[in-house]
Amino acid sequence: MKKYLILLVASFLLFTACSESDTPLSEEVGNEKTLLMYMPWSSNLTGYFYQNIKDMESCIEEMGGLDNERVIVFISTTSTEASLFEIKYENGQCQRVDLKSYSYPAFTTETGITQILDDVIYYAPAKRYSMIIGCHGMGWLPVNASRALRSQEKFHWDYTDVPLTRYFGGTTREFQTDISTLSAAIENSGVKMEYILFDDCYMSSIEVAYELKDVADYLIASTCEVMAYGMPYSTMGKHLLGTPDYGAVCDDFHEFYSNYPVPCGTLSVTDLSHIDDMASLMKQINHSYSFDDYQRGRLQNLDGYSPTIFYDFGDYVNLLFEQNSASTDLKTEFEVQLNQLIPYKTNTEQFYTATRGPIKIYRYSGITTSDPSVSQRAADKNKTKWYYATH
Repeated sequence: MKKYLILLVASFLLFTACSESDTPLSEEVGNEKTLLMYMPWSSNLTGYFYQNIKDMESCIEEMGGLDNERVIVFISTTSTEASLFEIKYENGQCQRVDLKSYSYPAFTTETGITQILDDVIYYAPAKRYSMIIGCHGMGWLPVNASRALRSQEKFHWDYTDVPLTRYFGGTTREFQTDISTLSAAIENSGVKMEYILFDDCYMSSIEVAYELKDVADYLIASTCEVMAYGMPYSTMGKHLLGTPDYGAVCDDFHEFYSNYPVPCGTLSVTDLSHIDDMASLMKQINHSYSFDDYQRGRLQNLDGYSPTIFYDFGDYVNLLFEQNSASTDLKTEFEVQLNQLIPYKTNTEQFYTATRGPIKIYRYSGITTSDPSVSQRAADKNKTKWYYATH
């Protein structure tokens, strides 16, 4: 009898411990979707982040609340402190409900991002998850490579007395995140994002898309620099909540930035279910044809760097076809694949860059590549997963 009581107590303690640590705090276990707005430390963008949050709140208020959906915000308030809170709609207005505070600097490491995602799943479990990343960005470029070149040349975030743009991470290495790190953290969390929206510069890149193909269904991002204001969530937000309307997202973006003080903006949606097919096709193309470097100047550049780092992907492949007199059938196959990969895209007549100001857009496929780049900054392009899959 004594042994039985000991076992009974032990079982009760085990059950209690599991209940306290593993059961979500939320009573809405049947929540359909959770949207995470992830805003790590980016020094000079914090004020814009709060405006982004406020715009999303005004959108929710205009919608009359959320339908079986949760919106969670992670924001770094300083370089070593951050908070996690939920935007809740009550009595006609939004309120911010604190969930957790953080006091450590590793917000952008694999471990740190994994912990944040685990916390989101714990506090707001759902059938589907989406993620908005608001900070600074430099496409697929590795953190180590970009920082090593920092002393030699300016990056777009180094320029002053020009309109401010944003990028993925902070202005120093410890607050920047490799795309592979983000991918690993999402994979660690055990979820696949319905979409990842990069509210950052240069993230609509074929190299970025291929790196994230197993952890998200769609990417929403810009091929170029994004003005510091970021996405117009007050209008765009309603198309990101519920069932996403990617075409409307692009339309609202174009309307907003066509009338912005600096009327420049590019945005596209990548359907990652088609990227493996594109990789297979590009491997066939790369094994059959070679690019004439002397004609690189004919390509549509989508950054302000010299030499160019990010070229329009569609323009690059079409010039490759032209140089090698590719068959009409292959051109058609590529066009079909590209339209499936990028079902929605939009652009103003010009894109903005802090390094050279507005630049004319002649050709725009909605996604970039660094394959033809000879920039020192892109020296690691042959180490990307996309390169290995296509060469």
